[in-house]
Amino acid sequence: MIPAPFDYVAPTSVDEALAALAQHGDDAKIIAGGQSLLPVLRMRLNAPEMVIDLGRIDSLRGIRDEGAAIVIGAMTTHHDVRTNDLVRQHARLVTEATTELADEQVRHRGTFGGALAHADPAGDLGAPALALGAEFVIAGSGGTRTVAASDFFVDLFETAIGDDEILTEVRIPKHTGWGAHYEKFVRIKHQWPIVAVAAAVRVDGGTIAEARVGLTNMGNTPLRAAAVEAALVGAAATEDGIRDAASRAAEGTDPPADLNGDSEYRRHLATVLTRRAVLKAATG
Repeated sequence: MIPAPFDYVAPTSVDEALAALAQHGDDAKIIAGGQSLLPVLRMRLNAPEMVIDLGRIDSLRGIRDEGAAIVIGAMTTHHDVRTNDLVRQHARLVTEATTELADEQVRHRGTFGGALAHADPAGDLGAPALALGAEFVIAGSGGTRTVAASDFFVDLFETAIGDDEILTEVRIPKHTGWGAHYEKFVRIKHQWPIVAVAAAVRVDGGTIAEARVGLTNMGNTPLRAAAVEAALVGAAATEDGIRDAASRAAEGTDPPADLNGDSEYRRHLATVLTRRAVLKAATG
């Protein structure tokens, strides 16, 4: 289908983008890489009168080291995140997840911030961001504010970004030296994950000292597997040591039921994938 007619503007600064957003209000829609919005427009599931393109705002691109954190601009492409040495060294879980995200064409066009702002619970980046304790920097007419990942994902396709605000960057605390793995289950390659698990662990002397585990598509938002994380601390970094902790992966979840599987199937997958992800993260 062809999208409904709309006006288009491509500001060159965040302030210009915010002014356009304030001017057009509910009639406006932000476009980043367009990998989520364009299909919606083509199917006429949304028909904004104004599309505000962030693609010409250079300040929203790039990756930098800020001491205790890696900062990723919202308009940085998945490809640039995936191939960045800083991300690989200090936030390897993000590298692992971005490698599994869609295909090369999407990774070259889609943006890190755009995918997170879209907040699809089946998206590949929410669980890693949540597991690593990311912070989201959001700009509005009153200035900027920072929101923790635990407060950023509000509900299905809903985040803490206000109608008059723009996500500008994501700050990810360094997890240098941690093992990481993103285990994703699909029926067809490049499909949205039926379930996926993002695991980062710090191993000390053959024992898991710290663990961060995020779940993809196990509820209306990405989730932390808190029971698994707690049970992993002090466990041996072996398959036997990890198995009991992984069995708690589905606790507190409310997975969807659809053509790809019912809720119980997803709970079973979460347990299996958690065991695999944590073991690979712990053993390299």
